[in-house]
Amino acid sequence: MSSGKTIVWFRRDLRIEDNPALAAAARDGSVFPVYIWCPEEEGQFYPGRVSRWWLKQSLAHLEQSLKSLGAELVMIKTQSTLSALLDCIKATEATKVVVNCLYDPVSLVRDHSIEEKLAEVGISVQSYNGDLLYEPWEIYDDEGRAFSTFDAYWDKCLNMQMEPVSLLPPWRLMPAAVTGTVERCTIEGLGLENELEKSSNALLGRGCSPGWSNADKALTEFVEQNLFDYSKSRFKVGASSTSLLSPYLHFGEISVRKVFRCVRMKQILWRREWKSQGEESVNLFLKAIGLREYSRYLCFNYPFTHERSLLSNMKYFPWNADANHFKVWRQGRTGYPLVDAGMRELWATGWIHNRIRVIVSSFAVKFLLLPWKWGMKYFWDTLLDADLECDILGWQYISGSLPDGQELEQLDCPQIQGSKFDPEGEYVRQWLPELARMPIEWIHHPWDAPLTVLKAAGVELGLNYPKPIIDIDKAREHLREAIFKMWEMEAAAKSATSDQMNEDVFDNSDSIKTSAILKVIPKEKSSCLTYSSNDQRVPSFQNCNNGLLPRKRPLPVDEEKLHMDKPNKQNKEAGTSGREDLCSTAESSASKRQKSTSSTSTSIISFAVPQYCSSSDGRPFQDHESSNLNLTWHEKIDLEQTSNKNG
Repeated sequence: MSSGKTIVWFRRDLRIEDNPALAAAARDGSVFPVYIWCPEEEGQFYPGRVSRWWLKQSLAHLEQSLKSLGAELVMIKTQSTLSALLDCIKATEATKVVVNCLYDPVSLVRDHSIEEKLAEVGISVQSYNGDLLYEPWEIYDDEGRAFSTFDAYWDKCLNMQMEPVSLLPPWRLMPAAVTGTVERCTIEGLGLENELEKSSNALLGRGCSPGWSNADKALTEFVEQNLFDYSKSRFKVGASSTSLLSPYLHFGEISVRKVFRCVRMKQILWRREWKSQGEESVNLFLKAIGLREYSRYLCFNYPFTHERSLLSNMKYFPWNADANHFKVWRQGRTGYPLVDAGMRELWATGWIHNRIRVIVSSFAVKFLLLPWKWGMKYFWDTLLDADLECDILGWQYISGSLPDGQELEQLDCPQIQGSKFDPEGEYVRQWLPELARMPIEWIHHPWDAPLTVLKAAGVELGLNYPKPIIDIDKAREHLREAIFKMWEMEAAAKSATSDQMNEDVFDNSDSIKTSAILKVIPKEKSSCLTYSSNDQRVPSFQNCNNGLLPRKRPLPVDEEKLHMDKPNKQNKEAGTSGREDLCSTAESSASKRQKSTSSTSTSIISFAVPQYCSSSDGRPFQDHESSNLNLTWHEKIDLEQTSNKNG
């Protein structure tokens, strides 16, 4: 063991087991564990109430664990992460900082800037993979290009070799001597919850147990009790049929490597015992793990995906930025019971089943034509397991914005979905007590029930339960019209210019250079904190005033021109046109470096979904940022809608 001093910068890796950064620091000498909370740098992705509650409990758990090993977790609240790190380095005379990688676009920009500044003062930053099975730059096709469809990506992952063992927790940590002063604070001093939130948060503790040791218990319970039946029970929306590991994975309280190996061992055992159901369950669960991996892969290679679609032609889609519809959807008053039950559960608990997430998000973008970015941001604000990369993948998939995403034309009827995933109506009755007495045959479509049935159940449509916000047939017609407009506008834009890659149509991704060829970082190992600022450029969300800009239905294009993997057969027709506009982070380095002298410095965006966007009647929603600083972004939209009516 050397005698060096190392700053261990904890972020979303709040565990001591299988923590590469902590293990490396412990081997090298004394350690100074630190968690830095900088609300200003979170920008529009400041965590929601329930997510901050989980973070607070997890930090308390980590603090006790580190103390038992001989080191103290120093918690700092600051306005600059870089300044806090420099203070820690000065106080301890540390020579390096170790950190586990993050892959969301905001963190990539921030981390690159911090590494550059620390390098200027002679401090090295060593980064490790503590969040994924494989780093994004380790996965590429046979020609060295980034994947853009999940199946091809995951098939490649499953055929790669994985590190054989997980890292055990250190037996003992040697605390670094502190010769200077560091402005530390207590967990309460971080301000992760205010007094008004504590009463609501108290209810969360009854059903949730944050902390890395509790994550191990949750994994063991799922593998031993629920994994075998996962293939049959995973769609039961009213039961604990899933692993419930997502918040633990988001905050890094358990490593994905440990989850993967534990589940794989069960698969080997069941295969020997000829238990085909168990094998199928493992494959489906590992696919869910793979989707989480793929979400980071997409965000790394396409860092603009938090604010624009991966398929460029979606910029023509005429989203209906209707604040009133958005409010009705959030509050669970759409008149479609399964959708309303899901949204009310989300608000009450911060959690909804993955199938319900698909149903409510599909309703928002397909029935109401609401901008998918609004839904993504609302999920970020309200989910207990809010995860930017996963939310981006989910909402882009639902809105038809991915090469292998759901068909844009596909409109799933909530009534049929309810009969399929909540056949007895138990889930709806739990979250919509006003429908508790409705018979099974009518509970998912009360608007069709005879008046005698409604009266017996105590339901008065339009009074104690809303009528449907939009008729299914009318929603289908509106969606079809929007798609036609999209085709027309894309065709018009292409015919108006000889250069199809430079249509005279506003797009918030103008700063991102596009290329048909998707390359990746060279095969040699690379730190996730060592890229050009242009590589990690996060474009500003300036305007979503595209209410009259639809796109054309994707058409097949030349595969050699795209240099991309082939889409799935069922997705071949939808999602191939526009793929030439995909631009990978890894590819951008070489082409942009020559122009770097004239490029502006990269900055973190300040987007608050959205700050300027036309309403359905053409009037803009103004962001009352200056006079309503304590309002959430969706409350500001509601306030503007009221102002427009009064005006």
